[in-house]
Amino acid sequence: MLTGIAIVAATLAVTFVGATLPTPLYPLYRHAFGFGTVTLALIYASYVVGNLLALLVFGRVSDQVGRRRVILPAIACAFVSTLAFAFATNPAWLFVARSLSGLGTGIVSGAATAWIAEILGASRKRTATSWAVGANFLGLAAGPLLAGLLAQTAPWPLRLAYIVYLPVLVVITLLLRSAPETVAKPVRNLRDLSLRPRFGVPAGIRARFVSPAVAAFATFALVGFYAALIPSLLAESLHVKAPLAAAGVVFELFVVAAVATGLTARLSPRDALLIGLALLIPSVGLLVAAQVSSSMPLLLTATALGGISGALGYRGSLEIINKIAPDDRRSEVVSSYLVTVYSGNALPVIGVGVLSTFVGSVTADIAFAALIAVLGISAWAVGFKYIPQG
Repeated sequence: MLTGIAIVAATLAVTFVGATLPTPLYPLYRHAFGFGTVTLALIYASYVVGNLLALLVFGRVSDQVGRRRVILPAIACAFVSTLAFAFATNPAWLFVARSLSGLGTGIVSGAATAWIAEILGASRKRTATSWAVGANFLGLAAGPLLAGLLAQTAPWPLRLAYIVYLPVLVVITLLLRSAPETVAKPVRNLRDLSLRPRFGVPAGIRARFVSPAVAAFATFALVGFYAALIPSLLAESLHVKAPLAAAGVVFELFVVAAVATGLTARLSPRDALLIGLALLIPSVGLLVAAQVSSSMPLLLTATALGGISGALGYRGSLEIINKIAPDDRRSEVVSSYLVTVYSGNALPVIGVGVLSTFVGSVTADIAFAALIAVLGISAWAVGFKYIPQG
């Protein structure tokens, strides 16, 4: 059993490596292809287009045809995305590559998370969530570190990281064949396959749904800010342009999140959510303070707090959603939650990109921090009132 979980978790982590490989390379792309902050934000956000397509079209497919039969084509999609990045010659290639990356990652994320839960069994849902969230964050941490290190120390800074990543995808594909399939009676006939997405939040749980949904939006807004805009913040406000520096900051965010996920596994979902939201506000406050004062120590402190906040907010909100969702409508509720996750990952980043062209990056980032603070306080208050202990 442990081997199967490890293989599926590794698959999840390896897939998420591709999501952050471009992060420290964005300033290099801007210089090479000549685009601005708004285009950068849209390129980053195109990843979410792929995520939403995965949710809308393929969200229920692995439940019907089997986990492996869905994940293998999704890894192939990630492979094509990586090739597109490696051979990109203009921004159009980056839009295509990011969209395909989002599609592949979105499919693998849903199927692999369900696969881990099924291998562990219904009595160990919290352990399954910790495995999935930890693998997610470890993959997100490894991506920028690999790309930043190679971009700064090796030739072909816009290509080598992707060339190195390709064989890793091949290896994980081969390993995946030995993981035990958990869908006992897969659909064999395409005519019996249902692709109709299901969304909805039953009236009886809407008050309890609000806090984890808003928390997820705010948490992933902060994640999106780091993944898309931290290299620009470092270059413009702290005058640090080395790809490895940006990679190190993003690596810190996600590796702290991965460690925090493991160390706080005993926290109840409610406590994890509320503590994560409480830490979210000082983390964005310190992020702005670091930008205004050009302080690397403040930025690193903000990043550490953001990592802990992200881990607790994501795990707590996901566990609460799984706990409150009725068995017969779980797919609808989880899908509705994921829409808030993907929206949070993209919309605020686009907003910061657009606003910065009119008022400057510092004012735009202050507005972003204010939005996150308002969302965090609101989600905390609603969660404290409506989410019961336990």
